[in-house]
Amino acid sequence: MTSPDTRPDPKELLATLVGFETVSSASNLPLVGFVEAFCRRHGAAVERIVDETGQKAALWITVGPSDRPGYVLSGHSDVVPVEGQDWTHDPFRLTEVDGRLYGRGTSDMKGFLAVCLALLPEMAAAPLARPLHLAVSYDEEVGCLGVRPLIAHLRERGVAPLGCFVGEPTGMAVVIGHKGKYGAKVTFRGRACHSALAPTGVNAVEYAARFIERVRLTAEGLARDGARDDLYDVPHTTGLTALVQGGTALNIVPDRCTVGFEFRAIAADDPRGLADAVLAYARDALVPEMQARDPGCGITVEPVIDYPGLDVSPDAPLVTLAKRLAGRNGHAKVSYGTEAGLFQTLGDIPSVVIGPGDIARAHKADEYVETAELAECAAFVRRLIAESCA
Repeated sequence: MTSPDTRPDPKELLATLVGFETVSSASNLPLVGFVEAFCRRHGAAVERIVDETGQKAALWITVGPSDRPGYVLSGHSDVVPVEGQDWTHDPFRLTEVDGRLYGRGTSDMKGFLAVCLALLPEMAAAPLARPLHLAVSYDEEVGCLGVRPLIAHLRERGVAPLGCFVGEPTGMAVVIGHKGKYGAKVTFRGRACHSALAPTGVNAVEYAARFIERVRLTAEGLARDGARDDLYDVPHTTGLTALVQGGTALNIVPDRCTVGFEFRAIAADDPRGLADAVLAYARDALVPEMQARDPGCGITVEPVIDYPGLDVSPDAPLVTLAKRLAGRNGHAKVSYGTEAGLFQTLGDIPSVVIGPGDIARAHKADEYVETAELAECAAFVRRLIAESCA
């Protein structure tokens, strides 16, 4: 194994990763270049999967024999913005206080990536019987976009890993399920006129309000009568309207209103199907009314986010392995989305979610991960290395 004196320090690697401002609106290539060079320097094989703009890339990193299936440690490189947040510390400069490491992405999820990179030399020095892979994606925070071409690349190459551990912040709990999500924006096009002549116009805001009501009624029905999965903190499928924008002045009948809505579904429900049902109401009931008054009226639908849920049997071999490596007996499900559902659905790769940190600290000011949590994650990865030598 690598000498303790030459092992990379996870905290130093985390400081470097946090220093790359990889918000989803920016290129992640500087971080990708650093990770690629680090991995090559320590003997790993690296493949770069570049997006169509040439400004972002995913990495597929392999340590050990490449002619047989192994396990994947997966994390995303992007982070959410910091604008409008009141940080005590510089969000892009790692700051340690009383065992807490503050910085954007420390919990979600550069802490996990830092641990995996720090242990890469140990992977390279181990007599691996099966390979270990690191998957580094982009644009997870805006719809799990960057992992999709990476998974397609693996399928084209015939790579079929035994399983994938997605390192989102679970406090190292073994997560076997998360909800799927579909969200869209609907723009209602009406006909403007002076409010004194309101009956001669087509009020886009009022038609949008009827659509919002349909989303609300659907959500209430799911909460009252829908399927249940008590492993979730919210045990049923949810739906809501989160964005509304319309109108220009109080004395003008509005000719445009945009509504943003979503459904988050447990495994028993299909979020896309639920969205299609409320959109069908808009097309079949609301649009004909609008067009009867003005044929130029209607709606435009813009899909915003669409990712599958994750639902793994508690008895699945990968879940049993994850519990043994983590020293845990229990398992959980979470309402937020991850790339694990895509690995399982698009890649046919069994997946669980397990990583250091806490999702409650993510996406807010003074995000942090504890050094003890990084140490617990490192113990998990070291046990995985030993498992891969068996």
